[in-house]
Amino acid sequence: MASQRSELEPAFLLHYRPFRDSSLLLDVLSRDHGKLALVARGARQAKSRLKGVLRPFLPLRLSWLLRSDLGTLTGAELDGPPLTLTGDSLLSGYYLNELLLNFLHRHDPQPEVFAAYAETIGRLAAADDPAPVLRVFEIELLRLMGYALNLDHDATTGAALTGDVRYEFRPEQGPVEVSRSEGSMVFSGDELIAIRELRFDEPAALRSAGRLLRAVVSHHLGGRELKSRKVLVDLHRGRAKIAGRP
Repeated sequence: MASQRSELEPAFLLHYRPFRDSSLLLDVLSRDHGKLALVARGARQAKSRLKGVLRPFLPLRLSWLLRSDLGTLTGAELDGPPLTLTGDSLLSGYYLNELLLNFLHRHDPQPEVFAAYAETIGRLAAADDPAPVLRVFEIELLRLMGYALNLDHDATTGAALTGDVRYEFRPEQGPVEVSRSEGSMVFSGDELIAIRELRFDEPAALRSAGRLLRAVVSHHLGGRELKSRKVLVDLHRGRAKIAGRP
């Protein structure tokens, strides 16, 4: 790989972990260079100027030197007012980061994904309920990755979806009309149309979207379970038990 120096590139930190004695290994999403792995040397030292900057969900400007697949961070600063995520929104933010870490390839510029992510983080910071925000992002990410959901027509006949017809949604095809009404991926035409129109202020549409997107995302990740999603699901199940809901 040819040596590459970048200065003050818009970026977000997706994940970090300790590296050697006092450094951090960073996974970052940059606007113009895609996902990168960078070493932040000395970032764990008590007097490091990077301590308050290298945090997930903050809009950053990063500089780095890249001579191999693993680059070296040479500078970092905030690129706007810091955003604060708490509670479910914080867990949802980690879920977004884990999605990107699994879907994106290193050194593959995805400026539209970067823009969608930046907008979604801002929406999460202001959201009372992060679930509709997540569903919109999942749909957009799938589209940008080349896995756009077919929510318009029957995949076998080409006929437009009909509200009272039952369809089985197949991740590699889309909806296919079926006679049965039960199944983890069976939806009414009305449900699929509501998802297509992003009517996530409607609780039924939001639940249907969650069921559909959970299966589609898992399919495209080869069945890998995302740790952050499991934490969210377990948390919500615990709250339902406390509230006495099934």
